[in-house]
Amino acid sequence: MEGALDRAGWDQLTDRIIGLAIQVHRTLGPGLLGSAYEECLCFELAAANLTFQRQRPLPVSYKSVQLDLGYRLDVVVEGRVIIEPKTVEKLLPIHEAQLLTYLKLSGIKTRLLLNFLTPVLKDGIKRLCN
Repeated sequence: MEGALDRAGWDQLTDRIIGLAIQVHRTLGPGLLGSAYEECLCFELAAANLTFQRQRPLPVSYKSVQLDLGYRLDVVVEGRVIIEPKTVEKLLPIHEAQLLTYLKLSGIKTRLLLNFLTPVLKDGIKRLCN
């Protein structure tokens, strides 16, 4: 039963984030840099009273040593969801593979890959739980 409750909370949070991302996309439209969408999405997250971190460092643990290799998580919401905003013609398997590795390294189980270059944002959303 606990897993079902966790899943429900995850769905509510990701649905809320997706709704905010759709607002940003409807307002700005496609075609800007990913950093513009990230900035506006963070504005919306703050307005919705959601806690988040931008450009959170992601150390790599290799043979029990923590290495700072310069990796960053674009946005982490409520410590539970990684958001990766993209502006690419098409989401590729490498984008998903990269985020699955980020999930593994960070210990965060949920991620949203948002491609703001699509005419309709819902066509550019990948929601996964590890």
